[in-house]
Amino acid sequence: MTRLERGSVTGQVNFTSHLDGVVHLAVGLVNLVTPGLARGTPYDPPPRAALRVELADLLGDRDSAAAVSIVSLATLGTAAGPLRTVFEAAEANDHDRAATTLNKLMTGSGARPHLARHDGEHWHLHFHERRAPFAEAWVASLATGLAVVLGSEHADRLGVCSAVACDRVFVDTSRNGTRRFCSTSCQSRVKAAAFRARQRRTTQ
Repeated sequence: MTRLERGSVTGQVNFTSHLDGVVHLAVGLVNLVTPGLARGTPYDPPPRAALRVELADLLGDRDSAAAVSIVSLATLGTAAGPLRTVFEAAEANDHDRAATTLNKLMTGSGARPHLARHDGEHWHLHFHERRAPFAEAWVASLATGLAVVLGSEHADRLGVCSAVACDRVFVDTSRNGTRRFCSTSCQSRVKAAAFRARQRRTTQ
């Protein structure tokens, strides 16, 4: 499993095709860029050169890491911290903090939603100024996408992995909204630990 797959989810809830994609990209950015714990071990972001490649892949330009310039890398990296705060606040049911954080991100990135049509697609909502710089456009999109979710009945779908020694974030798109883990790997770790604990109790 790649670094980025820790942010992938499958399930039944789709906010809209574009919004769903933006929210999943927010998960991917936070989990790629922010240090902490992942699946039972310490996690540090990759070195700058590798990080540019992985961010380019995440944002859909797999052919060139140059799409993520040094300046863009710094802007996206800076935004990843507040975006993580949004997931942590939502997990703690502190929607006031999450909303305040998103409002600051949207204001700072010049978010300006508008309808756009290109590449043969139907009209769909873009979340950034038409001529916004690359990184600012992405920050505006990610922040506004999460704001739409936070302001809906799906606000509780933004979460942080509850497995021991893991703090990767996720969006719960399951039918019943009971997801607790960032990945099947963490879910399996927790189940295995619970099984071992039961085995120890039966042998005592």
